Amino acid sequence: MIWCVEDDASIRDIEVYALRSTGFEACGFADGAAFWQALQTEEQPELVVLDVMLPGVDGMELLRRMRASAALRRIPVVMATAKGAEYDKIQGLDLGADYYLAKPFGVMELVSCVKAVLRRSHVQKPEQQQVLSAHDLTIDLNQRTVVYLETEIVLTYKEFELLSYLVRNRGSAISRDRLLEQVWGFSYEGETRTVDAHVKTLRQKLEAAGCTNLIHTVRGYGYKIGGELWN
Repeated sequence: MIWCVEDDASIRDIEVYALRSTGFEACGFADGAAFWQALQTEEQPELVVLDVMLPGVDGMELLRRMRASAALRRIPVVMATAKGAEYDKIQGLDLGADYYLAKPFGVMELVSCVKAVLRRSHVQKPEQQQVLSAHDLTIDLNQRTVVYLETEIVLTYKEFELLSYLVRNRGSAISRDRLLEQVWGFSYEGETRTVDAHVKTLRQKLEAAGCTNLIHTVRGYGYKIGGELWN
């Protein structure tokens, strides 16, 4: 079931119709409050198409709540919004959106991106090891927490995804392009400077807690975390 959260009735009806006509089960919600209530009481959707500009609780806040919930955080979310500014796109992706679809968009573009996001989410395998630790740094992949000694390091959604991906591939140099694809997703068409900016803030947060020299730069290529450091 695909849930479409859109306050414009004509757009919502088109989204639902397009998805149903291509074989999906779909339903619509006119506001964030009704959508959030349904998440607590009904069977969870396979994917959510979420507008940003909603009456009451907006799409960004709903996405933030979903990614903070252990029960909801793995539901794929496609942000559908009239906002096309780079800042808004980055904000949505940093909060954990899987795709950012700027209005106006065609119905087949919507269907195509829904199919692609579902394919991508279905091939992801759950982590066998939920907690990684080394040199007094602990990463809980289930609770999404990072602790150094007794200090919790608060990371954004994408900073955590970036650190987790580097840790899961520890010992290997990962290119900026691969990080962009795997952490930000196929939908993000930004430049690799996005990766550098996030590595910079991630390093600053780690170092502020006393965890230094964890992420190493591979000049002209990307980044790596030494495999010998991790349990």
